[in-house]
Amino acid sequence: MDQIVMLWEFQQADIEADALETEIKRSPNRLALKKNRDFLLEQQNTVKEMEEQVAEMLDRVDIIKDAIALQEEQLKTLQARLSETPPETLEDARAFTQDAHKLVGNIQDYEQEMKRIQQDANDHERQQKEIVVKFAKVKAEYEKQKVEYEDEYKEQMKALEEKRRIAQEKGKDIDAALMERYQTIKKHCIPPVARLVNGQCGGCFMGLPQVTLRNLKTGAKIIECESCGRMIIPL
Repeated sequence: MDQIVMLWEFQQADIEADALETEIKRSPNRLALKKNRDFLLEQQNTVKEMEEQVAEMLDRVDIIKDAIALQEEQLKTLQARLSETPPETLEDARAFTQDAHKLVGNIQDYEQEMKRIQQDANDHERQQKEIVVKFAKVKAEYEKQKVEYEDEYKEQMKALEEKRRIAQEKGKDIDAALMERYQTIKKHCIPPVARLVNGQCGGCFMGLPQVTLRNLKTGAKIIECESCGRMIIPL
């Protein structure tokens, strides 16, 4: 059989196999399954991030507790000094007062930060509970979808393998260089082979230069479209 005819028949089989593969990838059941799988992975990542944030909060709480204890100890020391050695001048009294206010202010700031952390922790706990409920519901649905889709997928892949086998059979006697060119063009142009139609490329429908058409008339088996790059065959 002529190489041109074999190439054309191979392309038809190849396109059919590609179309089925695309159909499988766009299957509503497959897309629904993928959507739920992606949701589950996203929720797992979210929970992991929240756990890391809670761990950071706990570390910060420990630091704040130590800081509060230090400020309280310093305040007690200041009060003890004030009792043992009362200020003799107004300036000394003001200095003691400023130091005390600063320590109390620091303690209050730390306590406010503790409250914010506690609120954030409560929010995280609430969100985690919501995620657990949604996760369980979606996971149950996902497992059910997965079982139902397995039989469908097996049948689809069986059909796809048969179409690939047919295409491979049709292409086994095609010249290796010609097949390589076909695969190269296919990466950017589908279908890679088009018919010559009234002096035009049957793929992009652009007119071909006269010199290209003369090459066909003088015996060229295959030419390439200067507009789209497809191989053009005179069938």
